[in-house]
Amino acid sequence: MDFEPTTENKMMTATLKRYFQDKYPLHERNKIAYQMPFHNPNRWQELGQLGIFAALVSEIDGGLGGKGCDISLIFENFGRVLCCEPVLPLLIASKILSASGHEQSGLLAGTIKYAVAYSEPDAPYLLEDISTTASSSNKLNGHKTLVYGGHIADRIIVAANFEDSLNLYEIETTEAQLIPYGLIDGGGGADLVLENTPSRLLIRSATTTLQDALNAGILALCAESIGLMQSSFDITLNYLKERKQFNQPIGSFQALQHRMVDLFSQIEQVRSIIIKAAAELSGKDATYYTSMAKYLVGKSARLVAEESIQLHGGIAMTWEHPISHYSKRLIMLDHQLGDTDHHLNKVMERGRIA
Repeated sequence: MDFEPTTENKMMTATLKRYFQDKYPLHERNKIAYQMPFHNPNRWQELGQLGIFAALVSEIDGGLGGKGCDISLIFENFGRVLCCEPVLPLLIASKILSASGHEQSGLLAGTIKYAVAYSEPDAPYLLEDISTTASSSNKLNGHKTLVYGGHIADRIIVAANFEDSLNLYEIETTEAQLIPYGLIDGGGGADLVLENTPSRLLIRSATTTLQDALNAGILALCAESIGLMQSSFDITLNYLKERKQFNQPIGSFQALQHRMVDLFSQIEQVRSIIIKAAAELSGKDATYYTSMAKYLVGKSARLVAEESIQLHGGIAMTWEHPISHYSKRLIMLDHQLGDTDHHLNKVMERGRIA
């Protein structure tokens, strides 16, 4: 397997780094991440103009990439700066629109914002437990929870059952009841209440299509975690070099060096499984490898968050210090699109079947 980034990947990385360095300092991110609309509409449009959205969409659908490596590269850079723009729901929606054959010009331009609603209060992760229903006239009834990006979406793709089939429908947000709110780690979401809500059928018997789209989202979250963990590691390492006790940097203490080596090993292990998951994204084992990656990310992210705080001391718990925000995102990321227990069960189930 060739691990060397392509020329296009290198150019995209350089572009994102320059853009975020100039336009996305942490203090600005924290201003916009915790108040409505929980993102910066100007930054959203700029990301679209830079071609970031197009890089998440395949060429056949009018984009420039859409492969696992493209998704990983972009979201790792998002993680490094704690980007709170609602690009994750755009990615998942794009995969569904691609499978349904619908054009994506509005999505690519950033003029139409999409969200995907599948999670429910009694079915946060399992597709087979979805209870939202559709009628023969495509009227939807049910309650969706934690719809990421739903608070600003123009259209929402909804998973609902009709007879014995899980279908995907598209609704206009003006036709439904949305309950928007901010998330504890920044960004926003919404609950979606459907009461005879009119919709348009996108795909029948869409369980596989939805799972494929969620796999892309899971890979994106895993890649984001690498950026988060790497930034946390770098900030902590610099602190250990600068903070002094007994007239010497605390980074010279062997016990702390060992703890940093453990963190480095964890991060590189996670990086390896994410590369594998990215390579397998379009294959028949994508669900298996993305679950493996998400499980390991959940474990390692918690360790990195906790160690980063402990190695800094009390200052890392303050709002002003970046580690508090990185750690909060690392912990909460585990609960998006399936936590460690959920994905461990999926991996074990695959083992039993095999």
